[in-house]
Amino acid sequence: MSVTSVLTKERSNKKDIKKENTKRDISIFVESASKVIAPLWPISTFAARHPWMGLEKQTFDQVADRLKNTRDVDIYPSASMILSAKNKGEINETFVKQGLQRWLDSNLQTFNIPRDVAERFCHAALKLEPIPSNLLSSIELKKKVEELRKQNADSINHSSMQPISSQIENQDGEKLINILDYHIIKWCKLYLDDSQAGWEMPHREDGFYRSWHRLVCYDPALSKSQRESLKSWAEEADSALENALKALNISDAEIQTYLEAHLLSLPGWAGMMLWRSKQSNEENNLLTEYLAVRISLEWALIHPYLPFRNNQLEKRESIPSLLAAWIHWGSLSLEEWTHMSGAKQQEYLLFAAKFDGKLCRKLWLESWEQTHAEQLRQKIISNQSSNSEKETTLAQFVFCIDVRSEPFRRQLEKEGPFETIGMAGFFGIPIATNELGSAHSHPSLPIMNKPLHKIMESTEENELISFQQRKQAVHSLSYTFKTMKQNLLANLLLPELSGPWLSLQMVARSFVPKSADRLINNLRKNWLRKPKTNLVLHHVHQTEEGIPIGFSESDKVNYARQALKMMGITDNFSPLVVICGHGSQSINNPYASSLDCGACGGASGGFNARVLATLCNLPEVRKELSFEGIAIPAETVFVAAEHNTTVDELEWIYVPELSKSAQVAFERIEVILPRVSHQANAERLTKLPHFQSKHKKPKSAAYQLAEDWSVIRPEWGLAGNAAFIIGQRALTEGSDLEGRVFLHNYNWQKDGNGELLDTIISGPGTVAQWINLEYYASTVAPHYYGSGNKATQTVTAGIGVMQGNASDLLTGLPWQSVMQSDNEAYHSPIRLLIVIQAPKEYVERLLKNNAAFQQKVKNGWLRLASVSPEGHWENW
Repeated sequence: MSVTSVLTKERSNKKDIKKENTKRDISIFVESASKVIAPLWPISTFAARHPWMGLEKQTFDQVADRLKNTRDVDIYPSASMILSAKNKGEINETFVKQGLQRWLDSNLQTFNIPRDVAERFCHAALKLEPIPSNLLSSIELKKKVEELRKQNADSINHSSMQPISSQIENQDGEKLINILDYHIIKWCKLYLDDSQAGWEMPHREDGFYRSWHRLVCYDPALSKSQRESLKSWAEEADSALENALKALNISDAEIQTYLEAHLLSLPGWAGMMLWRSKQSNEENNLLTEYLAVRISLEWALIHPYLPFRNNQLEKRESIPSLLAAWIHWGSLSLEEWTHMSGAKQQEYLLFAAKFDGKLCRKLWLESWEQTHAEQLRQKIISNQSSNSEKETTLAQFVFCIDVRSEPFRRQLEKEGPFETIGMAGFFGIPIATNELGSAHSHPSLPIMNKPLHKIMESTEENELISFQQRKQAVHSLSYTFKTMKQNLLANLLLPELSGPWLSLQMVARSFVPKSADRLINNLRKNWLRKPKTNLVLHHVHQTEEGIPIGFSESDKVNYARQALKMMGITDNFSPLVVICGHGSQSINNPYASSLDCGACGGASGGFNARVLATLCNLPEVRKELSFEGIAIPAETVFVAAEHNTTVDELEWIYVPELSKSAQVAFERIEVILPRVSHQANAERLTKLPHFQSKHKKPKSAAYQLAEDWSVIRPEWGLAGNAAFIIGQRALTEGSDLEGRVFLHNYNWQKDGNGELLDTIISGPGTVAQWINLEYYASTVAPHYYGSGNKATQTVTAGIGVMQGNASDLLTGLPWQSVMQSDNEAYHSPIRLLIVIQAPKEYVERLLKNNAAFQQKVKNGWLRLASVSPEGHWENW
């Protein structure tokens, strides 16, 4: 080989190494930047999404500052929300005063300001009254501000990296970032479409960046020069992203911050890309591709305006507002201000900047949370003396920890010797469910976990074939309708064919919704005639999507044992044990899955309940459990039911042959269930706005909400959630917790090593925290973290909703899920309080061994309290 050949090969190898290093460096930047957003899964499997899950290493307050400075998003409750809560008695002002004194003790020593002066200013600021506009615009104030500027007493600055396109306007006065967002939304909809569009995006199988790169040169929405510039752009996403950042003159030190700013511009679409990137190896580079498309397009849009140097955006706390704050809140006259030295004036301005509106609302929020904790403490303490011995338990009901189960459980316990137990609604069974005749499975477990087994429904072969044929007929009719609607010639005929039927359906659903819905459902059921099914629980040597179908013999025992321990019933079994999943019922509701079981990934929990009940009835499982000291009596039978949270009814979904004593319990339950349902509905419906509190038939009213397609709030869902109690039911039994508390059974005496408590905190505790922060974010920042008004939403690409036809993919809950009216919130935006019933050393061990949980508590993402065996409450 010649010297020239060797040198050429070495150069080629160096290029390959350099290219690989660049790819690695870019992926590291993207991975780090992705922490500012959260994965967003399709709305059909809507489950709670903690919007700041990647930022928990920072304190809640630090994240609040960051979002305010970079996106002008405020994550503390508004002044109007706080004042409304105060007027309703939800905030004890004593806690506000105590919080202020603690803050002054910690911070005042850094300022040369008399304490009485500082206190007067702070107390006035905490009234949350806005500074009068006539004061801010007064000539005298402007003169003083001008003097301050001449004395170089400049304003307080916060610098934050923002996309360059957010600082440039085109000739029509529109910011280029708005144009950029429009383009990105268009390309994301095309790529992510889930069979909603008639025509698929060409070259979609090549990946997002490559398909975009091949098509963008034909985009008529771009100018000819912009298309030409992108035509010769890099063919690989990593190289394209690196080139775009260099062309925009973004330094290495600024890259991560710049990528974060772009991810936060459309956190919904970016979140969907992040979620997709974690679902398969084929798309694991999808977020990098998204950023490559976005920043390449940004470069093409702003290229005529380059070079542009000031990409550091300064947010200024204006001197006029700080000085006006001292005049209005500090009772300081302009004459007194004039006689101050320049150094003292600067000191006062710095103090006003520190004790700003955000800090005031932070103190109010903490007091709101303290008030709620104190009210809950009082309920629990007063309940300790009222607990009395009950007669022998006739039946044990295991409900999901969901806050909507609490009122139903309370009404059920009033009706007889029934024990209710709380556990996460997937019941510890990590499965994907596959209903009879369905080609798709659903991961029926918390969204942060992956299923380990697939459980299918089965039936006799001839019945299955017949059922599948009937389902296919329905599917074919739907497919034909969609195809004709999207076909240029066929859609001209479609109105003539479908018009009479659709018109009749529209009139019926509008004027007699209950009758229409029941008629349509009955027609569908009578046509489909789903046969009686069994569950494929026994492991077959076959896998689908990488997971086995059914359980091994050891799996059956392990899941039954684990569930019984988590419930806390390893002895003293009742004749009847009812495993209750839950689901909801509504019509014309894109957010239907948000009302189902969050622990089941946004589906109903009945399937999981049936699986667990069946496992616990298997003779081989009971035999193995008995060897381990868990002896289930022969007379005890496990059955499964589903709690419909919209109409507060219990439906039996699995009832095997019952023993004599179990039959007695079952018949007793059948008698009292209508009364339980009536009472639970009567309590729940009065909380809905515009509902007549003295409605004579609450059940009928509940069905009206569930079956009317014009209803935008069939139920409140988990709105109002505020606490998660981990302890024995005796701690709260009989207490009216107002449907605001997650309840998980736990007996510390059966958990010597603390493993059960750690499992509850890491699993159900995390789900509860995510739910709480989803509702919190959608309430305090609905324009950014919520999803707006249901009535004006557009379902897009089959995966989510937008407002109009070109907005971000909306990530949170709709206005109707958290607001009582236009001006009043229903959900109280306070961070979740976890209460653990256990000795102090159990909680200390938990915090020591579970670093993630300790971090959540320390950084203010949730609150923690404990109740000792003696009944003493302690805040941590």
